[in-house]
Amino acid sequence: MAQDVFVTGGSGLVGRSVVAALVARGDRVRALARSETAAQTLREAGATPVAGDLLDPDTLLPQLGGMDVVYHVAGLNAFCLGDPSPLYRVNVDGSRAVVRAAAAAGVGRLVHTSSAATIGEPSGAMADEHAPHRGHFISHYERSKHQAERLVLAEAADRGLDAVCVNPSSVQGPGRAGGTTKLLVSYLNGGLRAVVDTRLSLIDIDDCAAAHLRAADHAARGERYLISGATLTVRDGLALLGELTGVQHRTVALPRQLALAAGTFAEGVGRLRGRTPSVCREMVRTLAHGHHYDGSRAQRELGVSYTPLEHTLARLVRWLVDAGHVTAALPRVPAQGT
Repeated sequence: MAQDVFVTGGSGLVGRSVVAALVARGDRVRALARSETAAQTLREAGATPVAGDLLDPDTLLPQLGGMDVVYHVAGLNAFCLGDPSPLYRVNVDGSRAVVRAAAAAGVGRLVHTSSAATIGEPSGAMADEHAPHRGHFISHYERSKHQAERLVLAEAADRGLDAVCVNPSSVQGPGRAGGTTKLLVSYLNGGLRAVVDTRLSLIDIDDCAAAHLRAADHAARGERYLISGATLTVRDGLALLGELTGVQHRTVALPRQLALAAGTFAEGVGRLRGRTPSVCREMVRTLAHGHHYDGSRAQRELGVSYTPLEHTLARLVRWLVDAGHVTAALPRVPAQGT
């Protein structure tokens, strides 16, 4: 049966895929838009855009009345910020505003897009939803998402709102060009000379969107669900890229301490030049820490399925080439629909 749903962050990477999945199954979708560009993106996806701001309750509350589900996907994912306050303003304060507006409007269920980073597992551990937190944070992004998730679940419980969390690992697929995907682009373009040979957990963008809908329909109230389809080392990931594209560039694995020193130097240079550095200490700390997430609970309880990693990477490479992010001539380019 079609539902009335509201989406924040619907013009972003994950939000666009969530909106597309909702529209495809026939739901009536309204989505928050901060700009006309975002509104046009939402219209093209089949959603009805609503002008407003995440932090403005006068914008949110009137739109949420009668909604069966609110998908709070909006969030900021950034590293190396000289002033990290936008992370807390968007991720924490924005989530508080959505929870309060949804509760006041009598929304049926809130699905909050959290992050696997909120788990905070010790380095080297394979983490599930119940892994103990290490007790400290390795980036402002991780801290802000952890605070946001705890706030959402606590305030929802206090206000009688049915809320659940979806915790994706690193989202990959068509449309993604930032974050860890920059490593892939740099390697394919021949610019990646050194790596931190760490472990990465990944989730296909379409699987991530489908998991949001499965969580809305099947998740237990007040619970969180890790969404993670594959874990591999950076070396294994580059080898898989080589199999898909024929690219074989030599890279050097940097020891952790050397990588951290390089990150500190790059951050210092960027700050001196008055620019946000492309590499910094918290980014290198996050890479060096590595992640290994267990996404099996979502399979068991929500019915989530995971796309084979080679299919995800093939679709991603094809999109990166078509979008002009990969400028080098590759020996092979994965075909559409691989």
